Amino acid sequence: MLKLLGIGLLAAAFGAALAQRAAGDAQGLEPVRVGPFHAEVAAFYGTDDGLPGGEVVCLAVAGGAVFAGAGQGLARFESGAWHGLPEFEGRRVDALAADAGALLAVSGGTVYRIAEGQVAALATLPDAIAGPGRVRSIAPGTPVYLGADAGLFELSEGAVAPVDALNDQLGAAPAIREVAVAADGEVAVAASAGLYVRAAGGAWARLFPCQRGRSWAPVDVRCVGFDGVGRLWFGSPQGVGCRDDAWRLYTGAEGLPYNDFTALHAGTGGLVWFGTAIGAIRYDGTEWAYREGRRWLPDNAIRDVAVTADGTAWFATGKGVGAIEQRPMTLKQKAARFQEAICTRHERTPYRYVQSVRVDRPGDASTWHNRDDDNDGQYTGMYGAAQCFAYAATKDPAAKERATAAFEALRFLVEVTQGGTPPAPPGFVARTILPTDGPDPNATPAYSEEHDRERQATSDRLWKVIHPRWPRSADGKWYWKCDTSSDELDGHYFLYARYYDLVAETDEEKERVRDVVRKVTDHLLAHDLRLVDWDGRPTRWANFSPGSLNHDPNWWPERGLNSLSILGHLRVAAHVTGDEKYAAAADELARKHAYAMNGMYPKNQRGPGSYVQFDDEMAFMNYYNLLLYETDPQLRSMYALSCFQYWELEACERNSFLNFAYAACCAGESVPTPWGDVDVSPGQQCLEDAVDTLKRYPVDRFNWRHTNSHRTDIVPLPEYVRDPGDAAGCGHRVDGTPVPIDERSFHVWADDPWRLDTGREGEMLEDGSAYLLAYYMGLYHGFIDEE
Repeated sequence: MLKLLGIGLLAAAFGAALAQRAAGDAQGLEPVRVGPFHAEVAAFYGTDDGLPGGEVVCLAVAGGAVFAGAGQGLARFESGAWHGLPEFEGRRVDALAADAGALLAVSGGTVYRIAEGQVAALATLPDAIAGPGRVRSIAPGTPVYLGADAGLFELSEGAVAPVDALNDQLGAAPAIREVAVAADGEVAVAASAGLYVRAAGGAWARLFPCQRGRSWAPVDVRCVGFDGVGRLWFGSPQGVGCRDDAWRLYTGAEGLPYNDFTALHAGTGGLVWFGTAIGAIRYDGTEWAYREGRRWLPDNAIRDVAVTADGTAWFATGKGVGAIEQRPMTLKQKAARFQEAICTRHERTPYRYVQSVRVDRPGDASTWHNRDDDNDGQYTGMYGAAQCFAYAATKDPAAKERATAAFEALRFLVEVTQGGTPPAPPGFVARTILPTDGPDPNATPAYSEEHDRERQATSDRLWKVIHPRWPRSADGKWYWKCDTSSDELDGHYFLYARYYDLVAETDEEKERVRDVVRKVTDHLLAHDLRLVDWDGRPTRWANFSPGSLNHDPNWWPERGLNSLSILGHLRVAAHVTGDEKYAAAADELARKHAYAMNGMYPKNQRGPGSYVQFDDEMAFMNYYNLLLYETDPQLRSMYALSCFQYWELEACERNSFLNFAYAACCAGESVPTPWGDVDVSPGQQCLEDAVDTLKRYPVDRFNWRHTNSHRTDIVPLPEYVRDPGDAAGCGHRVDGTPVPIDERSFHVWADDPWRLDTGREGEMLEDGSAYLLAYYMGLYHGFIDEE
């Protein structure tokens, strides 16, 4: 008993540094103050919502209302729906513009002015530009300008005439894409022949933007506009230009995501939206944001852009109108939104395993189908850890109930393997479960012995051949999946420790944790640190044996991470049970078998972007456990230095979970070396990046496809960083960071952010448990201060 007590007291003493970082103590780091921010939420509208038929061609905001011109009419958005204007029913509308609260429209060879419900014809177009689609742009003023494929025209005193002073300069390329008029009367024209302006009362002149010796002679100019402070913006295949006191030119090298422009809206506050042939771009004067794919748009080909006073951006496309709303939201409100969705759709079986769901119609969450996953244990464990942090930070009894349910779900994965057909050794952990009143998974080809042998012969010579892969439980109610991997154990031990420390309050609750931790850890100790299946052989991946990791070349790639994992598991077992044998086993591995040294380099890496990212998630769960419970100062210093060096590799990914885990482990830490102490503490940017990613975390959780490989701001990942062929299709932005979380498909923190083209067709609805884990972890450790 004295030995058990001693281990517990020593663990508590050495874990004090990490424990103190909870409950608002960020160890010298300033908490990131986060008030309400603008979360982007997309909405799509089609003919079912009142839009006219045909492709939507143009948009305008007039009198505070949004108008859309389409192939078969004109509609106004009001009270959440579109209402057609009967005067334009069945008629194509080619161009729209606001005119002092009124609306100008070009349709059927006529220019109209619409004000206070009255439609008045202003002029008939000349034959040269009277056909459908020939007028591309209309700009209000005196005169009214019309940009057409035959040049620039002006409407004055009821007549439309060509502007010969400009058209003569355009030569053989007369097409005008857009016309804009500034508050001071200056007119700018985006033309096939170039960029042209005319000051009020002046002559037309072509512009040749120049910045610090870089000079453009832009041609094929696609869009132009003046913002609220009078700056001139244009877009062309060369890039984007902005004229203020001087020119500023933007290409992919300056972060411009794409350059096949179709439209521009330059509004107040320096915010500019661009439409392109593949998505929309927003620039706020500091950062470029790329909005592409069905998460953001009904269709990627943008025809026009308009922005309302509340900041909502509207997009005309061939598949309807899209809107991206800037909705005020807090991190807490976003967490509540995800939590409600999880409780509604994502909990499977009475044990409430949390996983993504399939939907019947892409983007429609009204009907869904739960599914099993090989990683149900790991990700339910991480979801449960999120609830543990939530309870510790907020004392919300609902969080405790959810944490307890997650713990019991993982505990059942240990119990279900016992006494069935066939039974597994005591302490064996199942991957997941399925009810036996459904189809027998063993009957599917993917779980046949033949499939296993084919995989072993063609792609993984260590792949395990085992049948049935889904044994039955002793009570006959469940199939349980075997061949459990090391990442499942990482998720289990991560939750066991968090639940024991932060949620379990009674002796009975704590004893349930001790019981399952003993069973699983004793299984590992009894089987040479391997997870041994019902067939008496180790599983494919859960192998922590020194004979394998240190002496079998097949296992050398896993040496570092698996050493880190088993050290963490044993330290959790020592902490939870107080049994010295687990601490002794960890110490023997660390010293006699060099697992501490192995753990110094848990990832075989060749620089930022090294594969695989799910190893990163596993590593930082284990760092968290090790640095909380390791009792030896020298070993703890080694693990802290390892964590710091690992995070330096990951810092550019701006991963909220990895950042907060690293900060919790290393804030305020220094490591002694022969050359002096090394500061391994995170900088403030670590927390800022983590919070920024949480803000960006998309509220739309469908697995929409995102393509980024065509972008102009992407640098391909060097081939040497990954195994042959795997670097293809990977890259990062010109600033060295991967594509942000809101510009790619995302499910869990283990997703590969370097992969440029991601996602599918919206047939899966992902849960938001990854957000909950990072958010509540940051809140618990005092890294987030919500105003």
